[in-house]
Amino acid sequence: MDFVNNATRKALYKVIDYLIEDPETHFEKAMNTINKITPKSVFYSQRSAFSESIADKNNWYQLLVKMTKLNPEVMPDLIKTVGVDANILAWPVQEKMRDKYHCNIPWAILLDPTSACNLHCKGCWAAEYGHNLNLSYNDIDSIITQGKELGIHVYIYTGGEPLVRKKDLIKLCEKHSDCAFLCFTNATLIDEEFCQDMIRVKNFIPAISAEGFEEATDARRGEGVYKRIEEAMDLLNSHKLPFGISACYTSENASSIATEEYWDWMIEKGALFCWIFTYMPVGVDSPTSLIPNPDQRILLYNHVREMRKTKPLFTLDFQNDGEFVGGCIAGGRRYLHINARGDVEPCVFIHYSNANIHDMSLVEALQSPLFMEYYHNQPFDGNLLRPCPMLENPQKLVEMVERSEAKSTDLQHEESAYDLAMKCAPQAEQWYPIAKELWHNTEDERYEARQAEMVGMAKTDEHRMQECGINPKYEAPFQKPHHI
Repeated sequence: MDFVNNATRKALYKVIDYLIEDPETHFEKAMNTINKITPKSVFYSQRSAFSESIADKNNWYQLLVKMTKLNPEVMPDLIKTVGVDANILAWPVQEKMRDKYHCNIPWAILLDPTSACNLHCKGCWAAEYGHNLNLSYNDIDSIITQGKELGIHVYIYTGGEPLVRKKDLIKLCEKHSDCAFLCFTNATLIDEEFCQDMIRVKNFIPAISAEGFEEATDARRGEGVYKRIEEAMDLLNSHKLPFGISACYTSENASSIATEEYWDWMIEKGALFCWIFTYMPVGVDSPTSLIPNPDQRILLYNHVREMRKTKPLFTLDFQNDGEFVGGCIAGGRRYLHINARGDVEPCVFIHYSNANIHDMSLVEALQSPLFMEYYHNQPFDGNLLRPCPMLENPQKLVEMVERSEAKSTDLQHEESAYDLAMKCAPQAEQWYPIAKELWHNTEDERYEARQAEMVGMAKTDEHRMQECGINPKYEAPFQKPHHI
């Protein structure tokens, strides 16, 4: 297998070198060659989308061209690491491990290097955690080493503010050069020295948190933060370094984010991608008033899809894009989260666990009771616009946590799954009929794709659902949370 992988890696690296010689001339031939080398089971729909974009010379093609014009010291190695090592070669290993261990194996691992943060953002549970918890360098190195054995080559840092630990993070980039590292950051610690570190390691990508323009961002993150974000973006852009934006929309800033002006600002500043998140009321004292109402969610749903048609910005909508990935991706199906204490959680927003990385291996954590609840129940609804066991199907969260006897891992105040579910229930009940209407709208351009039996699923998802007796098309009515 190593021989085959090495031969494939060598061939794909050669194609990328050819592409980089003259991207706009070589794109189509390079993509055709990649498609011939890569098995159909590996990201076929994504590769088809790339091929169509190159042929059509559309906004996605413009983004691809923009990527090839990144810092020439970084770009070739970054494309090889992200495209080849972390995806084309990694995915078949992950699929093999899913069948081997009969549990979810993620595409990416999110982890908190530290609970420390230099800001105190409104509605952020991490802001209340304090500065005392850290995963050591050796802890993180062990997680990555174990992950690579399972085929996992994408690691995403959350927090706290991960760049409080930026020296350790750069050392990890150096040691694990076959992995791609992304970091959610408030950007206030990005400086010239760090940009030079990024150029040297070539496999680190910041995702800068920005909630709209100055008024909205400073209202949540603190006065003057927006200007510091812009300074960091300008610095990164001056070095032609890759970065994106992370935008959490709430009831207070949804209208600010859902504007063409905001998209144009991100593109002008040099962002390659934007990751849209819906505010989640995680934590005992989290304000439920910040949860977007259904009208605001529809606003973002429609706006993101409209912007994708014309803007050269890769946009992911964490909550509303469930239909592209087969519903909920947490519980290790495509990702998991490890907090600064080492608790292995199914999701960055689901603070419950039976597992701690200090007490067991990564595979054992993936086979722990709560993770197996995810394995036995995903997707949580046949309507993939209702993907989440917390925000849209809160009763599912109560059932899984209580059956698995998972404990609260909130680092400040324990919160029962029932109490959290009850905070989400009003929004979930309101969203149910709207999601149903959207999902079954025969005029929607996605309607035909939604009729497929395995929308956004991998081969191992099919194996798992057959094993567990799951009907992926079953649409459950809304249930008010209750104890089992």
